[in-house]
Amino acid sequence: MVEYQENPPLGNRQLNELFAASWQGHGERDFQPVLARSLGYVAAFEADRLIGFVNVAWDGDQHAFLLDTTVHPDFQRRGIGTRLVEQAAELARRGGAVWLHVDFEQPLARFYCEACGFATTAAGLMKLD
Repeated sequence: MVEYQENPPLGNRQLNELFAASWQGHGERDFQPVLARSLGYVAAFEADRLIGFVNVAWDGDQHAFLLDTTVHPDFQRRGIGTRLVEQAAELARRGGAVWLHVDFEQPLARFYCEACGFATTAAGLMKLD
């Protein structure tokens, strides 16, 4: 049974293990500064194991941004990602956001636009490194 929690205490080890399993080339990082600045985040657990995560960043006013939507490969295609995004949207709404943004690569368009209800818009992106 999957349990969803808003803003549970999460350690770097848990997050790095999830990201290493889910994202090719993930390098260990310190997530704590990011979590401390976020509007909030939602985590999915099976028992005590972190199996999903999404971060809600924001501008401090009306705009919130989904970042790092991640579901462990062993648990994908079960609706966990959709549920994480739904709960993140509600978290952003309660936090005062009016707009929820998400950037994604084309293979994820069906997930974000069909399963989660996002509309496509024109946007720009600049890689800084």
